[in-house]
Amino acid sequence: MRIGFLSVAHMHAYGYAPAIVAHDGATISGVWDEPDRAAQFAARFETKQFADPSELLAESDAVIVCSENKRHAELIEWAAGAGKHVLCEKPLVTNAAEEDRVRNAVASSGIVLMTAFPCRYSPAFTRLVARVRSGDIGTVRAVCSTNHGMCPFGWFVDTELSGGGAMMDHTVHVADLLRVLLQSEPVEVYAQTGTNMHAQGFDDVAMLQIRFANGVFASLDASWSRPKGYKTWGDVTMNVVGDAGVIEMDMFAQAFDVHTDRHWLAGYGSGLDELLIADFINAIPQNKAPISMEDGFAASKVAIAGYESARIGQPIAVS
Repeated sequence: MRIGFLSVAHMHAYGYAPAIVAHDGATISGVWDEPDRAAQFAARFETKQFADPSELLAESDAVIVCSENKRHAELIEWAAGAGKHVLCEKPLVTNAAEEDRVRNAVASSGIVLMTAFPCRYSPAFTRLVARVRSGDIGTVRAVCSTNHGMCPFGWFVDTELSGGGAMMDHTVHVADLLRVLLQSEPVEVYAQTGTNMHAQGFDDVAMLQIRFANGVFASLDASWSRPKGYKTWGDVTMNVVGDAGVIEMDMFAQAFDVHTDRHWLAGYGSGLDELLIADFINAIPQNKAPISMEDGFAASKVAIAGYESARIGQPIAVS
């Protein structure tokens, strides 16, 4: 399967590309993006750089969209128009208008559109789900969750390109995991944001309270709160509270402490990008994405509602 990259603006492209190279049934067909960015990627992975996206699409069976968030809808339209399957970086959309564009493009094309949520493939998370479903802690009442990280700067802090700051970037992964874990949809969000870390014109800290249709409530700290010199990029954690016990999950705890001229962590856990890419490749002949367009929309809506809640200072229904 020939898989191309429609933009590599998001750093996750550099995780997905090695996963394609390592897969026996796939190759990287090329990359299209602004010239300097595409040239760097093409040189690193020894692939073609295309000046015209239509040429990349013509030589690809599927594409991965790793553009700035606000360009996802446009690039999905291009791929759908050419009949090419898509794996799109999160957040899938940043507002309702983009959702409509994506829905219309996919509906008229018949392509597979999969949302890139590699955290679903974490063994720690799948074990957590299994234990909760087996009743190990009784009925779940609440979840305390985090997605901390470092501020990536660049286009991520330009809201015209990103659609928001830390809350847009770090809400959707955990919102998706919560939907899977609780088997329920988020119905209400109350959120606050701040500029506490960098004091610039973007939210770098965010706290959300999310109420689900089954009555469970979850808190989510979705912040760029890690300083530049921190030992790791961040975390994904969940403390799940049931009426018979508590389970704590630290998704990226499998790491060695390394002390050289600085303290950093060397992870040795499962390759989540490889599992995501393999699932995308397998989904295409089945014409069904295991992490669907609807999953992407549902997670995005939590962040979108969060920004409206923070703006007016009131809880907002997720719609």
